[in-house]
Amino acid sequence: MFLYQAAYLIGKGLFWGNLIGIGLAFIQLKTGLITLDPTSYYIKTVPVNLELTHILLLNAGTMAAIIIMLLVPSQLITRISPVKAIKYD
Repeated sequence: MFLYQAAYLIGKGLFWGNLIGIGLAFIQLKTGLITLDPTSYYIKTVPVNLELTHILLLNAGTMAAIIIMLLVPSQLITRISPVKAIKYD
């Protein structure tokens, strides 16, 4: 149950993070809102590369890494006996 709730929260965070991040990148791609100093750089605006495969792989890797990191605490929790946890010494 713990991992299902965690996966739901991670998915929700990824959704909102993607929405904001891809939205800002798309605005930069279409408008060139963020400019660069022409004396230091050869290009005028910050370049943006939006590829669906990169976004999907990044999201899948993030989900997998976080779930793997959550497996260790959940394994430790399952080893605790409820009787010992409730018992007061």
